[in-house]
Amino acid sequence: MPLNPRQRQFLRRQAHHLKPVVTLGQAGLSEAVAAEADRALTDHELIKVRIAAGDRDARAAMSDELARLTAAETVQVLGRVVVLYRAPAEGEPKIALPR
Repeated sequence: MPLNPRQRQFLRRQAHHLKPVVTLGQAGLSEAVAAEADRALTDHELIKVRIAAGDRDARAAMSDELARLTAAETVQVLGRVVVLYRAPAEGEPKIALPR
């Protein structure tokens, strides 16, 4: 489900106080990092990921690939930090998005 601008704005406000829970280092995106991001999205729905390696294009490619592997929506990219959101597959969402 693609996010509309109002939902993105709401999620950016929610993510402001969050600390990055996953870090992509010099080794880049691995299966273990993708699995950890998937677990964090399952637990929290909204996470920050720090991408410490590469230039701007490499970081953009890594963030796109991570979003694809975890079936998440990219909410915001700010420098080396990416905010990802994924609604729960089952059950009631923890974050109630505006319409």
